[in-house]
Amino acid sequence: MTTTYTLSKASPAKTRADAVVVGVLQSDKGPVLAPGGEDISAAFGRKLRPMLSSLGVTGKAGEAVRVPTAGTLNAPVLLLVGLGAKVDRVSVRRAAGVAARTVRNDASVALALPADDADLVAAATLGFRLGGYTFTTYRSESKDDSPADLVVLSPLARDEAVRTAFDEARVVADAVATTRDWVNEPPGQFTPELFADAVTAGHARLTKGRGAPQVTLEVMDQDRLAQLGCGGILGVGAGSDAPPRLVKISYEPPAATTHLALVGKGITFDSGGLTIKPSSSMGTMKSDMAGAAAVIQATFAIAALGLPIRVTTWAPMAENMVSGSSIRPGDVLTIRGGRTVEVLNTDAEGRLVLADALVLAGEEEPDLVVDVATLTGHMVLALGDKVCGVLGTDDVVEQVLDAGRRAGEAAWPMPIPEEMSERIRSSKVADLAQHDWVRWGGGLYAAAFLREFTEGRPWAHLDIAGPSFNSGGPFGDWTSGGTGFGVATLVELARALATPDADPAGSGD
Repeated sequence: MTTTYTLSKASPAKTRADAVVVGVLQSDKGPVLAPGGEDISAAFGRKLRPMLSSLGVTGKAGEAVRVPTAGTLNAPVLLLVGLGAKVDRVSVRRAAGVAARTVRNDASVALALPADDADLVAAATLGFRLGGYTFTTYRSESKDDSPADLVVLSPLARDEAVRTAFDEARVVADAVATTRDWVNEPPGQFTPELFADAVTAGHARLTKGRGAPQVTLEVMDQDRLAQLGCGGILGVGAGSDAPPRLVKISYEPPAATTHLALVGKGITFDSGGLTIKPSSSMGTMKSDMAGAAAVIQATFAIAALGLPIRVTTWAPMAENMVSGSSIRPGDVLTIRGGRTVEVLNTDAEGRLVLADALVLAGEEEPDLVVDVATLTGHMVLALGDKVCGVLGTDDVVEQVLDAGRRAGEAAWPMPIPEEMSERIRSSKVADLAQHDWVRWGGGLYAAAFLREFTEGRPWAHLDIAGPSFNSGGPFGDWTSGGTGFGVATLVELARALATPDADPAGSGD
């Protein structure tokens, strides 16, 4: 079922729906209804506080309590969702996600979370769409019990900026949802060729019809990769009978003055190659293409929103498998441009495919380059499974962190210590060593390796190994499986760069 979204200025207490959702804040004096619930507070009057107390409502994040209204409201059910101690984009988005999973049997829902500015309206809209996400492609019996109608209530519903934010949030939400779909696909049904086919189909939908954005797509097969000298992509893909691909997407609106290059790791399944992973670690390795999925869908969203920025996106796709033709520890690969790399760990394959793509991206002389990859377990050990590490040129890293804060995606800056440059040059037979077996600093080593292929351009690397896939239960607007992490951050980065006073390289010039 496709949910119809509308934006309305109507009173929450008077809106006709099967359920009305209101936020609850924690406070020193106990739980209180958040902004957006004033009419509901007035409708219940003095009965509200004892009702909240008797139901054990606290307002803590993640809390959801359904209350029959017994005619007090026009909706038969009041859903109270916890916001925690404050109202901001993150708390509203997460509360909306919790609400979406709690109202599955309600045909119509009115969302009366705090929505007194454009950012909060966008957060509520995005959170509800993503919190209610399901992946049912391979279920023999699947029931879509999402609401048929959702009304987002805001006192500023007629404001042009608010309506724009509402519309744009749905575009971004759809891009995140499709990223989740791709990440959740079984790896046997999403080989590099099939991944490229899915991108081709998405491109066709995006560019269909009058007024559609002008976006070009090129899919390069193994013969073309050989012509380009992409030894990293070809080397990683050599062990699989599903040959590699490289997808290039170009969006160049006439008003663009800034050129952003995006690069995403697209390993559709990672067995570890001959440096094989433990079997318990392979179950989520279908998600090793989450970086490529994120940069592709972010590019499609940027184009759909008509942001005036040039974007060129490179997505190297390969399957890292075990066979007689797999690359071996000790092999030397030649990356696009001629640099040689000694392979010492075939389970550190992502940096090899990214190296080729980073060189190709740089050859078009973009203003800045951002790569997104599920790159290292070291970053998960450092930051946990909900925070992405950001490394690279200091000013570009700060731009990405700012974009992540606006998008509500958690990120943290990490360094590239100078000694890493020595470690990556430790090979006795090649220009660079792809890996070393020192137990610490692996995520920093990987970023130092990638930096070698940026030719000193303004660049940031997002290691999303942790937050790209949720192996646990639902959390806020995250559901189990692929999260679509990174899409919203990249859209916000492009939005900031597209403004006339943006300094894309962060140089202050």
